[in-house]
Amino acid sequence: MDSDYDELDRRLVHALQIDGRAPFSTIAEVLGVSDRTIARRYARLRSTGALRVLGGVDPTALGAVLWLLRVRCAPTASLPVAEALARRPDTSWVSLSSGGTEITCVVRTESEADSEALLLAKLPHTPRVEGVTAHSVLYAFYGGPDNLAGKLGPLDEEAIERLRRPPMPHRRGPVRLDDSDRKLLALLATDGRAGFEQLATETGWSPTTVRRRMTELREHGLLYLDIDVDWRIFGVHARTLLWLSVAPAHLEEVGQALAEHPEIAFAAATTGPTNLYASVVCANQRELYRYLTTRVAALPAITHLETAPVIKTVKMAAIQT
Repeated sequence: MDSDYDELDRRLVHALQIDGRAPFSTIAEVLGVSDRTIARRYARLRSTGALRVLGGVDPTALGAVLWLLRVRCAPTASLPVAEALARRPDTSWVSLSSGGTEITCVVRTESEADSEALLLAKLPHTPRVEGVTAHSVLYAFYGGPDNLAGKLGPLDEEAIERLRRPPMPHRRGPVRLDDSDRKLLALLATDGRAGFEQLATETGWSPTTVRRRMTELREHGLLYLDIDVDWRIFGVHARTLLWLSVAPAHLEEVGQALAEHPEIAFAAATTGPTNLYASVVCANQRELYRYLTTRVAALPAITHLETAPVIKTVKMAAIQT
């Protein structure tokens, strides 16, 4: 484990993964420390960029499409292009890999026109971009509301149950957002723990309306709570992207199997030259080798595997680093 972090840091991260808006008093009681200790510890981790609660949005609930882009650049151009992508509000997980000559990122497009503009017009004509491969995300086996901290966290089942919120009912039907909704979601994307009074001031609603609307959006599956975390807290130093080909008849089986692996932070079925993508985190390269030659090797339906070690993460779920 990284010496900058301790067991309380790891327990706090796990607690906020379970319920990102749990009162510090509740977390303190479960973890057996004072409210002030939890508040101070979270403030320290947040100020250093090691931990942040945010409101995530499932774009598919609005009919949007997620794309995984692989952008090939000249080595001297990769970082400026990655930083430009990171500044876009529709991107997340912007990373440099393959020795710094490839950028991988997740892009959300609201319509076919947006997809066409980005993939056919904007990126290919960006100076020093040598090629773009786009993979549409068809189905996510792990990711979004499922955060890796739930696999790595040290809390026992009793503590987890004390922190877990009762399951929310699922609301069917389309979700229509107005300008106040969009402002609310933008605020939560910056700070998922923002108080109802603060959110009310920014949106022009009452605190009661803010609370009710947040509940509605969560029940529709559009809004969820997520965390951005420095994985070194859990002793993880190596993130690697996997591009896999799987026989179609076994795609669901392999995707679900990967989702259960403790090393998997994200896994999804995609379009493109390969049909399965995964983000893997390991303590070091030796542990990555062990993972690939044991757990992954035990899935015979995988016919092709490409690995791309991440050398720099420019943007995580919602913030540029």
